[in-house]
Amino acid sequence: MLFTHMVELESHDLSELLKATSDPTRRIILTLLAQHGPLRVTQIATHFDMSLNSVSKHIKMLERAGLVLRRTEWREHLIEIQMDRLKLVDRWFEDLRSIWALRLEALDNLITKETANDTDNN
Repeated sequence: MLFTHMVELESHDLSELLKATSDPTRRIILTLLAQHGPLRVTQIATHFDMSLNSVSKHIKMLERAGLVLRRTEWREHLIEIQMDRLKLVDRWFEDLRSIWALRLEALDNLITKETANDTDNN
């Protein structure tokens, strides 16, 4: 029961992460932060042909997903990427790869078994 609850929580978190990163503007913001480190909202906004308010909305979506953190230094609000949060996506992709590896291994075993049976029958 606890495991199921944890999977549901992770699934919800994963959905939030994927939803937040589904927009190209938000992916560009994450890339900018990964490349340049913490940036002010106004610095981020210079990379887009949209209002500062629109860029702020994208940043808020990334904040809700836990992908960025807003911190204040003096009067400046800096936006900083939170790379640890992406481990959830990495873990999900790893699980998918593991499932496929098991399926391919089962298929390989089946083909090997069939080939051996055909050789024995000839």
